[in-house]
Amino acid sequence: MSECNHDCGSCSSNCGERKIEHDKPHEGSNIGKVIAVVSGKGGVGKSLVTALGAVASERAGYRTAVLDADITGPSVPKMFGIKDKAMGSELGLFPVESKNGVRVMSLNLLLDDETSPVVWRGPVISGAVKQFWTDVVWGDVDFMFVDMPPGTGDVPLTVFQSLPVDGIIIVTSPQELVSMIVEKAVNMAKMMKIPVLGLVENMSYFECPDCGKRIEIFGESKFEETAAKFGIEPLMRIPVLPALAQYADNGKIEDVAGVELSGLSRLLEKLGNKKKRK
Repeated sequence: MSECNHDCGSCSSNCGERKIEHDKPHEGSNIGKVIAVVSGKGGVGKSLVTALGAVASERAGYRTAVLDADITGPSVPKMFGIKDKAMGSELGLFPVESKNGVRVMSLNLLLDDETSPVVWRGPVISGAVKQFWTDVVWGDVDFMFVDMPPGTGDVPLTVFQSLPVDGIIIVTSPQELVSMIVEKAVNMAKMMKIPVLGLVENMSYFECPDCGKRIEIFGESKFEETAAKFGIEPLMRIPVLPALAQYADNGKIEDVAGVELSGLSRLLEKLGNKKKRK
């Protein structure tokens, strides 16, 4: 093992002397709690959970923001129906607000064509994420949700080292393999000394509209069992709900109904951020 040079920003070791100097946000930003939404694999609904967390926060009266750190697969603006481009001035770059006031910054808000692929190497992607934190004038924010890319690579490491993340929400699905993926996310959080705030299971079940029976079409749920195994609070199970997909696809996630958000609402209240907007 090489000798420690105490430069924790370039090291993932979990030593007793580990101290991370987070990047300072833009001087025009006053951000309360930062919550990262993560998963160990793609396709489990991370962006959806990020959006639902922001909706729960906004409905509770908190000043809410979303930093879309999934640079190569940004989908948050579409779910919020945001079509305007982000604008800037000599002060910095400004997020775009949704119809209900959720402030969003995403690479798609900077592209001329939102369907253009982002073919960047890891360091460039990580640099863009850092700039979303340091160069964007977020204003006063009670809760910021960070939509993370899947896995435990460059961007998650950049976020955990650069942003003062208060905790993470892990998103999973019912498949047996996902228990291992959850463990990877939990272990990364431990390595970076970041609390795990809770677990969300997406695509958990389908409820028959005729008889009301719950059908676990992706296999038997291990939600409670997995949460207990890792000592994580089980926040919510999201059903396979065609209407939910329509809300997201049509840019109307803020109008979502029929999805129980109380678990997310309780989490926000538990975090104790009382600076609600008037």
